[in-house]
Amino acid sequence: MTKINITGEFIRLDALLKFAAFCASGGEAKLRIAAGEILVNGEACTQRGKKCRDGDIIELSGEKIQVKCS
Repeated sequence: MTKINITGEFIRLDALLKFAAFCASGGEAKLRIAAGEILVNGEACTQRGKKCRDGDIIELSGEKIQVKCS
């Protein structure tokens, strides 16, 4: 599992997918989220504006990242 450090208390799901290089563009992130391909803490999430906070685990195609706030 990869840990992604962010500043602030949260990051939007679509921005996190781009920042972590899970998606090449915002458009790709939007499509994958809408299709239900993204798991947030083990549950499918279709909200691209979902606020990801410290400790949240995001999964796409078996790859996982954990959000760490500093």
